[in-house]
Amino acid sequence: MRRLAGIVFALVATPLQAQDVPLPEFAICMDREVARYERALRRHLDGPDPETFDIGGVDEVDYCGTVGIVRCDISDAPLPCQRDLRAEQDALAEKVRASLPAPEAVAGAHAEVSDGLYPQVWALAHGRSAGPDCTGSSEVLEVWCEAREANRRLQLAVLAWQVARFLDATPTAVAAGWASLPVPTRPRARPREG
Repeated sequence: MRRLAGIVFALVATPLQAQDVPLPEFAICMDREVARYERALRRHLDGPDPETFDIGGVDEVDYCGTVGIVRCDISDAPLPCQRDLRAEQDALAEKVRASLPAPEAVAGAHAEVSDGLYPQVWALAHGRSAGPDCTGSSEVLEVWCEAREANRRLQLAVLAWQVARFLDATPTAVAAGWASLPVPTRPRARPREG
């Protein structure tokens, strides 16, 4: 939670007019982060040091959700925007879950991952809510909370996908249809000297 507060503060404290690059849309941010994971996985599989790979890190999913909320906060209609963001994250989580193989279908050289970890993260990704986590607050806080909770559900689905990708038990997100190739980042012009 402390990390989230730091990210939000850093994003809000910087005047948006002074930024050279606008905050990315949620889908564009997710496409970039999925591509980053695929690159890291390829480096791990091809590289000499297998101990440096993080099988499942979903901080980037959290980052994309936070950026989405900040984009909504600076929009003309923050509450409808956050409701749309919640729906977008829940729809993406459903697509990710649909791409996951059943635990009994996953087998591989890493038994501690395929037999131990994957069934647990798969169950978390397919878990049920204990109830409405966001009720009882003001409308503004409730809508924000619902967008954050949608991001948590998406994080669990992406975590399960990352473990399945590590086990080579599921296709890339692009092949599964829930992500697109990231749009190339346009280089920023350097200021002229003199």
